[in-house]
Amino acid sequence: MRIERLPISVLRTRYVPGGWDLLAFVLVFAFFVYVAQAAHGLAGSLARLEATPISLAPAALVGYAARTALRMLIAMLASLLFTFTYATLAAKSRRAEVILVPLLDFLQSVPILGFSITILFFLQLTPGRVAGAEMAAVFLIFTSQAWNMAFSFYHSLRSIPDELVEVARNFQLSPWMRFWRLEVPFGMPALIWNMMMSMSGGWFFVVASEAISVGHTTVTLPGVGSYIARAIEQKNLAAIGWAIAAMFVVILIFDQLLFRPLTASADWFRLEQETGLTPSHSWALTMMRRSRVLGLVGRAFAAMLRAGMKPRAPAAAGQARRVSPWNARWVDCAWYALLGLIGLAALWKTTRFVLGEVHAAEIGRVILLGFLTLLRVAVLIALASLVWVPIGVWVGLRPRVVSIVQPIAQFLAAFPANLLFPIVVSGIVLLRLNPDIWLSPLMILGTQWYILFNVIVGASALSPDLRYAGENLGVRGWLWWRRVGLPAVFPFYVTGAITASGGSWNASIVAEVVSWGKEKLTAHGLGAYIAEAINAADFRRTVLGIVVLSLFVVTLNRLFWRPLYARAERKFRIS
Repeated sequence: MRIERLPISVLRTRYVPGGWDLLAFVLVFAFFVYVAQAAHGLAGSLARLEATPISLAPAALVGYAARTALRMLIAMLASLLFTFTYATLAAKSRRAEVILVPLLDFLQSVPILGFSITILFFLQLTPGRVAGAEMAAVFLIFTSQAWNMAFSFYHSLRSIPDELVEVARNFQLSPWMRFWRLEVPFGMPALIWNMMMSMSGGWFFVVASEAISVGHTTVTLPGVGSYIARAIEQKNLAAIGWAIAAMFVVILIFDQLLFRPLTASADWFRLEQETGLTPSHSWALTMMRRSRVLGLVGRAFAAMLRAGMKPRAPAAAGQARRVSPWNARWVDCAWYALLGLIGLAALWKTTRFVLGEVHAAEIGRVILLGFLTLLRVAVLIALASLVWVPIGVWVGLRPRVVSIVQPIAQFLAAFPANLLFPIVVSGIVLLRLNPDIWLSPLMILGTQWYILFNVIVGASALSPDLRYAGENLGVRGWLWWRRVGLPAVFPFYVTGAITASGGSWNASIVAEVVSWGKEKLTAHGLGAYIAEAINAADFRRTVLGIVVLSLFVVTLNRLFWRPLYARAERKFRIS
């Protein structure tokens, strides 16, 4: 019998199912062990947890990092579910859009410390148990992730080319089938990048999520965030260094096992495919494709999705489309009137609550503080746009550079502002600088990356035909930016700028009041006002500050950012 010998190059790439199955089994088993260890103690006593101080020993960071990562993963799954439901309803229902999009603007503008009031609600769900505090921490992380993802998916649904919509209509796809076959694949590339940014946003506010303090109620959960808060309190630079190292390891694991496979698989969903382009690679994605165990799980999930994918029955020829009575104009008027009444009732309730202790003069001062914070946000967004738009376009046009920049930008975006407090506070005190100016960059530290990531997505989606046409016609320099580059990324830039602007307002609470040991610096602004009100458990002034901040953000979005996006949607829409 003749045995055919294969070349070494073939043997190296030959499919060996046993090896991939073994690796997949080890990773899945390790994940369940990690979940079991991280979830240990959920039913324990909250009093015992509070009696156990956070240890600054480097070895303790292993368990702390595991618990923080599990909270962020659960919050990410909840944010994805929220995105698919909330953003889809806002994009498809004209009446729902009227209330859901402004509400999303409002929720994005509410600082994470403003949501910390909900800890009292979660603690009452499980009296005396750790589970309530854990749910509060996950909810706070969720509020730093969900709004950005929802905005991204909403804008993607609004930007689907008319040709694809017409094809789906001609094939008579059911709403369920259209969602999974057209809308999710079209919005997936931008959503994946914004998922990475949302995960980084969770890291940015991890201290506020795990070391929660509302007046006299303080809950400190074991995690990287509470470890950082303890290190800042004790001015322990070595512990801060260990926290940075732990963050880097966890972010690297998320990048390799979650985001790198998602980015590589995003090539399936691109509207334009360029010949000769080397696709992205991920060893984890290769393992998932070749593992029989994970293949069974994937086929079961696909079968569950196909269960609702039944095509519509073909309509009879010449059959007139029935007009629903719900589309009548009087229904619109009744709906808008109902929303107006609800808004007036909420405004009256809030006004009565705030004016119980706050005088009109203080309200005017709070509005003035809002304008000071507005000035900081406007200057910082303009500077970040000048820096990151050209860099994002350059990176997005080079897929190989994207794979290098992605983990670096993700780590920088996840870098909490609290870790820079030693440098910032020491520098301002030693050089006698003005906190109103030099604390401002902390506001944009974590949010500027929304602009970079969205511009990279827009540049990556630039049509190869358009790019080659520009090269053949000799379009270069400023003419290329004006006619090709900026119009292509403009809708994506507006999405990133809206989120970066809202995130900067949110970060003002962390950036306008900083401390290092006993040193405390405060800048004049709305964020500092809200932070001091929350620490003093002054709920009326907390509500006043949050309402004023939200009105600033919603007004800016309505009068400035939304018209910009509407123009981008009309003039620069993919067709």
